[in-house]
Amino acid sequence: MICRCAAVALSAAILSAPAISSDMVPVPAGAFTMGSDDGPADERPAHRLVLPAFSIDRYPVTNAQFAEFLNAAGTRNAAGERLFDDDDLDARVHLAGGKWTADSGYQNHPAVEVTWSGARAYCAWRGKRLPTEAEWEKAGRGTDGRRYPWGNSAPDPRRAQYAARFNETAPVDAFSAGASPYGVLGMAGNAWEWVSSAYRPYPYESKDGREEAGTPAVRGTRGGGHDSPADEITTTQRGRNLSRNPNAGHHNIGFRCATGGLR
Repeated sequence: MICRCAAVALSAAILSAPAISSDMVPVPAGAFTMGSDDGPADERPAHRLVLPAFSIDRYPVTNAQFAEFLNAAGTRNAAGERLFDDDDLDARVHLAGGKWTADSGYQNHPAVEVTWSGARAYCAWRGKRLPTEAEWEKAGRGTDGRRYPWGNSAPDPRRAQYAARFNETAPVDAFSAGASPYGVLGMAGNAWEWVSSAYRPYPYESKDGREEAGTPAVRGTRGGGHDSPADEITTTQRGRNLSRNPNAGHHNIGFRCATGGLR
């Protein structure tokens, strides 16, 4: 049984959250192509979607930002779900002197070992939400069907962190050459990113239950991680070979937030 005081504490933390960051990127309403007909089976079929306008964080959430949230909300929500795998050695945020603190040198790296519930809770605390899988892909791909956020040329170390060693993340602002058509950064490599959507077959349909948060489901991740090969950091890659247990954190899964849209 969950103590009522836990719910009160989390509600208080949400009320005391800092103002929404202005560093968000607007993505205009309109059509784009989601998926690919020449990629892995779970990317098929390519299909046209029309989305309302929304905004998305320019960068993934960092360890320093997530530490701030943990100090306000703790590591479990009112339902008793873990928000962060604080006991995992791969985490880069730890208790120091009774306060959650990002590890030295990793403050500006993407927050990892965050559960899907933790990512949702953080975004709510900021007055935002997780992006849907469709929103994430449009923000990273634009409307011209590009293979990578920067275009169709092959990845290189100027554009993304990939094919790196285990847990070798990079700062979220290290790859300005890898910007998406809208100026969103870090959408290829470094850390996979949780999305709100359940991992279900295409075509994407927002009203088929995949966006219902209360339904138990494997949740989607997008973008590839620091230890992904080049063919896993495309704009259409869905992370089919990666564990996406929403109740656990992972050494190579982070997230970013969105606002608007969803009409």
